[in-house]
Amino acid sequence: ESDGEGEGERTHRFAKFIPPKDDRSPFEKLLPLFLEMLTHTSGDVEEALEWMKQVDKEHGLFDEHYTLEDFKNDLRKNGIIGDRPTKGGKTPLTGKAEKLIRERALQQVFGTLKKSDRGSHALKRTGQGDEATSERRTYRYGDRIEQVAMSDSIRNAQQRGIDDLRLSEDDLEVIETEHQSACATVLMIDISHSMILYGEDRITPAKKVAMALAELIKRRYPKDTLDIVVFGNDAWQVSLKDLPYLQVGPFHTNTVAGLELAMDILRRRKLKNRRIVMITDGKPSCIKRDGEYYMNSFGLDDYIVARTLDAAVRARKAGIPITTFMIAQDTYLQRFIEKFTEANQGRAFYTGLQGLADMVFRDHTSNRKAS
Repeated sequence: ESDGEGEGERTHRFAKFIPPKDDRSPFEKLLPLFLEMLTHTSGDVEEALEWMKQVDKEHGLFDEHYTLEDFKNDLRKNGIIGDRPTKGGKTPLTGKAEKLIRERALQQVFGTLKKSDRGSHALKRTGQGDEATSERRTYRYGDRIEQVAMSDSIRNAQQRGIDDLRLSEDDLEVIETEHQSACATVLMIDISHSMILYGEDRITPAKKVAMALAELIKRRYPKDTLDIVVFGNDAWQVSLKDLPYLQVGPFHTNTVAGLELAMDILRRRKLKNRRIVMITDGKPSCIKRDGEYYMNSFGLDDYIVARTLDAAVRARKAGIPITTFMIAQDTYLQRFIEKFTEANQGRAFYTGLQGLADMVFRDHTSNRKAS
């Protein structure tokens, strides 16, 4: 707050800062931290709790009124972890916990979205579509009654006078709509060993983006489909509930296997708009040749590169664009991704881990507007 005390003079009064009241219970305050730990430990409850114990030593998460044991009991009471250990002796997460982890990823990555904040692929034509626009037009035979803009139509009738108010067909105005088209997306995630190489954790941000994108599509684009493929030496499909548990393996990078599986999935999706989104550090190092693995971790192998570019061309011919999010900074790998993107006529983004989430979100929304 400021007061003018004269020409060119200004004084300031500072009120005492009163922090907002936090009525959350100790459990509610600690749960987001626990969910974050679970993402980093790939769903390992014991390891996440051990990390919390270490954080407690430095930051005092618990006290005599609320202990780590109390927190574990509340996790069970609230249906976050199961009572019975798995066959491997591990404490299981529940479906509720998996959903909370995905929702947290969505909030962290894309911000809070209202459930009713829906969107979809807009096509450049109007008529009996799905989504209302701000445009109005005169009524045509066959228009649905719910398309009629009643307030505008009544206003037209009132212009003839309100003593004998009659609504004629000529008065009717219709809310224009856009046709919408659903999109089938396959998200490919690189789980090769290089995703944790040199002490840099690349897989956790990739997992968060995958979980957030899955939750985003589920809420905002309910007509869309999202399938998830992971690729190392081979490629396989994982379900939405598997995402928190994804781990990097002692794998090379068989990008071709991932692309072929993604294209197979998209062929089965009976949707016009299809796309592949790939999160990778960019270096293909493995291929299947005559039923055997051919691997080369040193530089870019000409044979593996040629096969990978061939797969990009096949996707282009099938009308499937590939958007690549390249999370490594090596110049020679970026040059390869440029060739790959040119072969597919898709798009590529070169991003650090910090910018990955925002770029995936921007690409997804702009891709929809462009369709």
